[in-house]
Amino acid sequence: MADTFNKVTAIDDVLDHIQDGMSIMIGGFLGVGAPLRLIDKLVASGKKNLTIITTVCSYPGGGFDIGKLIENHQVRKIIASHTGTTPAINQQYLAGELELEWYPMGSFAEKIRCGGGGLGGVLTPVGIGTLVEEGKQKIQINGKDYLLETPLHADVALINGFRGDKMGNIEYRMTGITLNPIMATAADYVVAEVNEIVETGQIDPYHVHTPGIYVHGVVQGYTLEQRQKVFDDLWVKGQKFA
Repeated sequence: MADTFNKVTAIDDVLDHIQDGMSIMIGGFLGVGAPLRLIDKLVASGKKNLTIITTVCSYPGGGFDIGKLIENHQVRKIIASHTGTTPAINQQYLAGELELEWYPMGSFAEKIRCGGGGLGGVLTPVGIGTLVEEGKQKIQINGKDYLLETPLHADVALINGFRGDKMGNIEYRMTGITLNPIMATAADYVVAEVNEIVETGQIDPYHVHTPGIYVHGVVQGYTLEQRQKVFDDLWVKGQKFA
């Protein structure tokens, strides 16, 4: 009998769930804590007209993680907090080829949290009196103005974890624990790329940051050592700027 609780998935099978025009949340920060192998597979697939929802786009200078999707002209819209690290974004935006939607980082995170929690939005004073408030509902409470930030939800979330078990429970480490956990709650189809896949029950329950109920697939990414090598080449050896 097949193990219906085994969510370990081949990366190629994940691409069958992603169609042109979908919205995709991608975890990580400047590539750190990002699902690097899933991104590379998405680039190779040629899926297009995507809406990418991510905090900060690409390692500075592009050519890495999400930057590859932009440079391959697969993205029609980006929803983020910061996009200036990727030259291709600026070029495509100025050419009218790309839509941009920016939110302050804390507001961005809360919008995703609302999307995952089924809430109608969050009230924040951040952005009052600036361009951020344009087009948004302003609500006054106890004499203080707040902006209503509405929820963010996606068709797909591609997240990155340190360790995942076969039931889909995910453990994070360091930068990976920033937005990956809340993105896992705010998409219709969630795939976690992990450094290590273990048997169900091998992750200490106190270290399960995303319960398997949120996760539809677990894929093997780089091992921790391989991932460290990727960033060693990128940062220390200077290959990114060679």
